[in-house]
Amino acid sequence: MKLFKLQTLKSLWTLKPPHRTFHGHSRLLASDVYSQYKSVRQGEQEIPKYFNFASDVLDKWSEIEKAGKRPSNPALWWVSGEGEEVKWSFEELGFLSRKVANGLTKVCGLQKGDRILVILPRIPEWWLVVVACMRAGIVFIPGTSQLSAKDILYRLQASKAKCIITDDTLAPAVDSVASQCQSLKTKLMVSKGRREGWLNFTHLYKHQSADHSCVKTRIQDSVSFYFTSGTTGSPKMTEHSQGSLGFRPLLSERYWLDLTPSDMIWSTADTGWVLASLTSVFDSWVFGSCIFIHKLPRIESATILNTLCRFPIDVLVGAPTLFRMLVQSDLSNYKFMNLKHCMSGGEPLNPEVMEQWKSKTGLDIHEIYGQTETGIICCVSKGMKIKPGSMGKAVPLYDVQANRGKLLSEANL
Repeated sequence: MKLFKLQTLKSLWTLKPPHRTFHGHSRLLASDVYSQYKSVRQGEQEIPKYFNFASDVLDKWSEIEKAGKRPSNPALWWVSGEGEEVKWSFEELGFLSRKVANGLTKVCGLQKGDRILVILPRIPEWWLVVVACMRAGIVFIPGTSQLSAKDILYRLQASKAKCIITDDTLAPAVDSVASQCQSLKTKLMVSKGRREGWLNFTHLYKHQSADHSCVKTRIQDSVSFYFTSGTTGSPKMTEHSQGSLGFRPLLSERYWLDLTPSDMIWSTADTGWVLASLTSVFDSWVFGSCIFIHKLPRIESATILNTLCRFPIDVLVGAPTLFRMLVQSDLSNYKFMNLKHCMSGGEPLNPEVMEQWKSKTGLDIHEIYGQTETGIICCVSKGMKIKPGSMGKAVPLYDVQANRGKLLSEANL
């Protein structure tokens, strides 16, 4: 499904964004990129016909950065937990992603509209692939590293993906089902080693030119497919457009993350879920914020807490299970450097955990609610009163109502 279509977006201008108060005062989110679309939000200018997140947002931040108008923090800061560390500015992200885009198109033969299945853990290459796909107009399809051979076969056949990118851990599973996938033409492996029938991802892009012109994409063109968790029946493939993922956060004067270019956000979401794209790509980079990533081969309390103490992370986003695990630790032994905002998304978080976290850290946990098909549709914003069991209010563009005990969500478009 596509959440945003050009012809339906025009009805947005009849809506007034909800008034919200943050920390006792009302303010507009301000950034050089975000402010460009003020006239669109106010209805003085129509939604653009063409939009590409890589060229219209990321490359604009690169220009702002080179002009010295952005704080010196990186655009992406990755750590392995074993001493490895990667820091990329928006300019470096652009340079490397253009090389990857050339590799995907010139070597792999992928064209605009083709689909690629991306199954990688929390490593920098995932972000390079995602941005490169946007530049080339290729549709990326994330998957979790826990997928079995059967799961991979289902996704390859359902999506008709022409290429797959994964690591050496899952490569054998892919090989066991590849013969049943007629559309699959190219296999890329992120690994220091080699495997027969696979192209080495690092070798592929490092020898490419960084000269690449971003394709022109319409705002309703597909940018990604996500598979649902499959709680009822088989996972369903849901479609997101340049508008639903990339342009959507530019439309709201008040938004659930409330970030600035000086902020650093850490989301522990697996790269296979849409929350990773929302918190660690689109909704954070719109505001020029720094995205922090820890490889997290294992989710452990000590690792999470020590990371919060060591790095200047302002915002933490995690599943309820994360906070349930963290409150079991003696938090008096930890002093967080910068942390001032915590968010939980997934199933409801029990009030006892929220109370324990508050008493031990002085921080509230703000709940968010969304779906693979929609992204975030409800949230407890900064400054909003925390009410146990409440998902807060609808984020701008959505009208959320309770009906006979069931939650109904419909975009006001």
